[in-house]
Amino acid sequence: MKSGRIISLVIIAITFGCGDKLNIEPFNQVDGNNAIQTSADVQALLVGAYDAMGDGDVLGGNMQRDSELLGDDGEVFWDGTFVAPGEIWVKSMLVTNDQAEETWLDAYRAINICNLVLANVDLVTIANRDIVEGEAKFIRGTLYFELVKLYAKTWTDGNPAQNPGVPLRLTPTTPSTAAEFVERSSVSAVYAQIISDLEDAKDLLPPSNGFFASTYSASAVLSRVYLMQNEYALALAEANEVIESGEFALTGSFANAFGRTSSSGANATPEDVFALQVTSQDGVNNLNTFFASADFAGRGDILIEQAHFDLYETGDERADFFYDDTWTAKFNNQFGNITIIRLAEMYLTRAECNQELGSSVGATPLEDINTIRSRAGLDDALTVDLNSILAERRLELAFEGQLLHDLKRRQLPVGGLAFNDNKLVFPIPQRERIINPSLDQNPGYGN
Repeated sequence: MKSGRIISLVIIAITFGCGDKLNIEPFNQVDGNNAIQTSADVQALLVGAYDAMGDGDVLGGNMQRDSELLGDDGEVFWDGTFVAPGEIWVKSMLVTNDQAEETWLDAYRAINICNLVLANVDLVTIANRDIVEGEAKFIRGTLYFELVKLYAKTWTDGNPAQNPGVPLRLTPTTPSTAAEFVERSSVSAVYAQIISDLEDAKDLLPPSNGFFASTYSASAVLSRVYLMQNEYALALAEANEVIESGEFALTGSFANAFGRTSSSGANATPEDVFALQVTSQDGVNNLNTFFASADFAGRGDILIEQAHFDLYETGDERADFFYDDTWTAKFNNQFGNITIIRLAEMYLTRAECNQELGSSVGATPLEDINTIRSRAGLDDALTVDLNSILAERRLELAFEGQLLHDLKRRQLPVGGLAFNDNKLVFPIPQRERIINPSLDQNPGYGN
């Protein structure tokens, strides 16, 4: 297929996800399904879904950045000039927060491309059909998980069957289709869809799939989903499956887990369970933009505070992975892959779940924690408890977008606020509610 045709198909798919933002009348619509005629067309759309997933306002960095800012308790300082991230950091978002709006819009654009792929998956050759379906469901399930964590009450806050989640859109929509204007599904219903998508992806995808999602990518995200639900046995099983697969390995040093490049563009480490590709020709790495200094092509907007440095033990190599006593070195490579989930997290999840269950599936909690500590240059711990496991998780995964969600699921204070404070949930974008009055606003943001 010529590159121009690929670009055209992706533009059609993105247009389908824009809603009234483009203000296009029905008679100007291009029927995307008429433009999708071959297996290659559908696979080109799937590439577009990955690209949309990696948009800067989605998992190209801003979702992770904003989770760290909202979850902050004095460990980072927002020094940027953009208003929206500043509101998130001080936990005082306005209903007009443009970052909350852009993340919502761009995530749903990516989801809509997945829906378009799935609606046309029968066009894909038998040899590739399962993989295409699995990858589309992986992307959709992962993005719904990220959306429901940001725009709805956390699973353990009240009754998830009654708490509003986010709208579930499972078929392609256009600016003129009424199907786009759906109500918010319950948190429970959204999680059920997430699990269904990821379980399907796990069954459909191969153990190894280049730099695209694999069966173990789905397992890794499922481990996060189950952990948010406090389903420790299920989270344990998924994390253990990833570890025991033998497909991944911890890098020899903590530093080597980040910022690696390669001439092939694969740009991965053996620790990456799933990563989004970034190249000099195409791609966005907003983690670099906001966490790295100008010396490494970033803005340097997020400064690391002494309160974070004080958390490290003497001799911890992770404490040396900063520069100028100000910035983390995790995201210094402008064109480095954006790691969504890595093997170290699976060890930490397995340790936490085994600790909660009083079990030793795969390894004891102490053994798993010492695996992580050893890689960081630390002596083995003699004992562990839940607090020490969570502390290890906080240091190992610092600035990778997990802090807010870890605090919420453990019902721990977040920056002086209760885990279920209304200020820790994004507003439903005002523009979306004007277009779709059936979308109820989150508490604390007015009617």
